[in-house]
Amino acid sequence: MLRGLTTISFYAQDVAAARDWYAGFLGLEAYFQRPEQGDPAYVEFRVGDYQHELGIIDARFAPEGWNGEAGGAIVYWAVDDLEATWQRLLEMGATPFDKPTEHGPGFVTASVRDPFGNILGVMVNHHYLNVLASRKG
Repeated sequence: MLRGLTTISFYAQDVAAARDWYAGFLGLEAYFQRPEQGDPAYVEFRVGDYQHELGIIDARFAPEGWNGEAGGAIVYWAVDDLEATWQRLLEMGATPFDKPTEHGPGFVTASVRDPFGNILGVMVNHHYLNVLASRKG
C-alpha cells in the first residue's frame, strides 16, 4: 500500500541552474549534492511539514523513454496561499500549465512548467491541513 511520498524527482539539462532556481523559490538551499564539488548530477531539498524530498537529476540519467514532455501524474504540494505562490512562480519564469482552479470548497489547484520543463503543482487542500493538525495534537 502507498504510505506517503518519499522523493519527487525532476530532471534538468542544467542541474546547477535548476538547483539555484528551486533554492530561490523554496527559500532554502539543497541539503545534498553529488558530486559534492563541481557540476552536480543530483541535488536534493527537504520540503514542507514532513520533509519530503525534492530531487533534481541530470537529464542524462532519466529513464529510457523520458522525453521531457509533460505526461502522467502531477504532484501537488500544499501551500498556504495559492495565489501568492502562483504569482511568485510566474515572476520567477515558470509558465502556466493549469491556471488556479477551484474543485470544491477548500480544494484549489494550479500547476506550472518550471524553466527546466517539469510540471510543479501547488494546492490548497483542507484535508492536508486537517491531517497536519491531528498529528500536532
